[in-house]
Amino acid sequence: MRHSKIVTEKTFRAHQGFDMALFDAKNMPPSDLPTFRVAKQERFLDFKSRLAQNQGHQPEQIRLRPLFAPEERPRVAVPEDDHTLTMESVRQMAPSDQDLHLYLEVIDPAHEAQAAEVEEKQLMIFLKYFNVSDQTLSGIGHFWVKEGQKGTDLVPLIKSRMEFPEDRRLKIYEEIAPGQVNLIDLNTIFTETEMADGDIICFELEFSNEELENLGRKRLYLDPVSFYDFLANRVLVQFKPRHTAMAKTIEFDIPLSRTLSYSQMAHLAGEKLQHNPAKLRFTNSDQGEPQRVIRQEGTVANMIESPDNNSINNIVFYELLDLPVDENETERKVNITWTGAHNREEGRYSFFMPKTSSVQDVIDKLSQLSTWVKFPKNSSRKIKLFTFRDGQIEKQFSGEELLSDVFDLEDLYATEAKTTVAQYDPVGMLKMLEFVTKLNADGTNYQAWLRTVDSILGMATGKVNLLTSPDQTIGPAEDLIIKQAMAASVDNALVLTVLEAESGMMAFDKIKKRWNSRSKQITIMKEILQTRFKICDTTADIGSHFRAIRDLAGNLFRSGFELTKESFIGLFFHLSLPRLDIRPFVNISRRIDAQSGGAGTISNDQLVRLTRTELANFRRNHQITLCQPNTRPTGHSTPGGQNNSGELHKLKRCHKC
Repeated sequence: MRHSKIVTEKTFRAHQGFDMALFDAKNMPPSDLPTFRVAKQERFLDFKSRLAQNQGHQPEQIRLRPLFAPEERPRVAVPEDDHTLTMESVRQMAPSDQDLHLYLEVIDPAHEAQAAEVEEKQLMIFLKYFNVSDQTLSGIGHFWVKEGQKGTDLVPLIKSRMEFPEDRRLKIYEEIAPGQVNLIDLNTIFTETEMADGDIICFELEFSNEELENLGRKRLYLDPVSFYDFLANRVLVQFKPRHTAMAKTIEFDIPLSRTLSYSQMAHLAGEKLQHNPAKLRFTNSDQGEPQRVIRQEGTVANMIESPDNNSINNIVFYELLDLPVDENETERKVNITWTGAHNREEGRYSFFMPKTSSVQDVIDKLSQLSTWVKFPKNSSRKIKLFTFRDGQIEKQFSGEELLSDVFDLEDLYATEAKTTVAQYDPVGMLKMLEFVTKLNADGTNYQAWLRTVDSILGMATGKVNLLTSPDQTIGPAEDLIIKQAMAASVDNALVLTVLEAESGMMAFDKIKKRWNSRSKQITIMKEILQTRFKICDTTADIGSHFRAIRDLAGNLFRSGFELTKESFIGLFFHLSLPRLDIRPFVNISRRIDAQSGGAGTISNDQLVRLTRTELANFRRNHQITLCQPNTRPTGHSTPGGQNNSGELHKLKRCHKC
């Protein structure tokens, strides 16, 4: 069973590119063509009748022509005098590893009658019109020309079909292949140019030098040769906003030539965004994620092509800047939302700072702007700077960071820093917790609950990620606050678990292990991977199998697993380790579950370090015997019939490793 793709006059008119259609280009979507499944032994005439009915024709009104590789040109028609001809035989007329490609010719009765009277051979020539103003290349169908005719004989036919004025001059080119588009002398006979059935001619209107100069100022391709060069190097680039908080966050696609410069790409993107191209900054991508800022040099090819594996990363992220990119190389804009002493927005402020500045320099400048920042009486007048996302403090800065190393300077928050926990108001915190959705008894909202409670505790104690950071030092007063917050924010069925715990952090550890256990996640994933659909069981129901997988996946997410690119990679790395039920790797899940925040807070770097440490400790304390080919982990006899107990010990250890 194969597929047959059909090029029609309609699809040819819509095609923008080389040949008759775009079938398998890597960097552009293929042409939208009528496609049919065909059996190798299906009779050609049966397929033709089926196709004719689908396209609204009678079988005798159409003729089918295979497209010959590599140019994909319709050279000859399929003979119809053999009623036993199969579709496999038709495919062999134009051998290819691809699907069968056919051109559907609608027969012109007038031409057929004329051709019967003329002895001279006629050529079927396809034409495309390059419109300089619109920058389009459109098929306009085909003409029949005699082998002895010239380009001058074709010009009146083109003008008539296009309704061009009689006095308008044309230029015609032969489309041979990418990099081979040649201007044709109108006085040359077609046979002298070696033209054959199915060849393609492209034409354009001829312009005066003044008209060409005006068109050139619009950065247009002025002739088919340059436009075909664009098509040969064309790649569809997707532009996406680098940050969701920008003034404009539209996503759009632009077909670009790999040979375009950075400046040309910036101008095209600037026109789309209605933004000064000099104030656009671009970042390349890898697997859809932003990577490095693109330097203002090189070509589009340098920006999107990976030198390692020739792959294309055609997503480019953009930023709208207030300063030209050159100036942003030395200065960065800082946007700060001041929340004051009561965690309410009191103003938004912007200013530029040298890249060599530290975050403390930003804090110092903010504290000097007394007209902006208002402190209450008896205030410490100390400021803390942080990022805030999804209802919680994401990162608090120490002040030592350099601006050149801080990713998001345009979405910072500042507030008065609390100096001691004694300033904490337990009544105020409990009031905030009244608006928090309590942790369900089944843990379905564990991750959302943890983020919210951790954020409120951060505001209450002045410590970011109090529950989830492994580096926090927690005093008795802060531990009491944690226990109060948890008791007030969990389901009644869980309150006793919190109150019976010896401390706030021990209460959190008990709650965490219910729904954020790495050991549980590994067990669930093993069960998912071992659940197979029993295809040989005729009573097995695919719907029941789906529900089983769905329920197991639900258990995985209820265990605290939050799907991100990093967590996905980390979980499968963990699963790839052998024998997770014995040393050395059995301790990995235990170590993760023992840390504050559990599986939800470990990064892949931490996971690799932990695994490396466990493996190193194991290798130091155990002599590993490498398995030899064809050895068996059981005792074996010597030629004399005696078991070699020493070898047995080694083999058992080998099997265990």
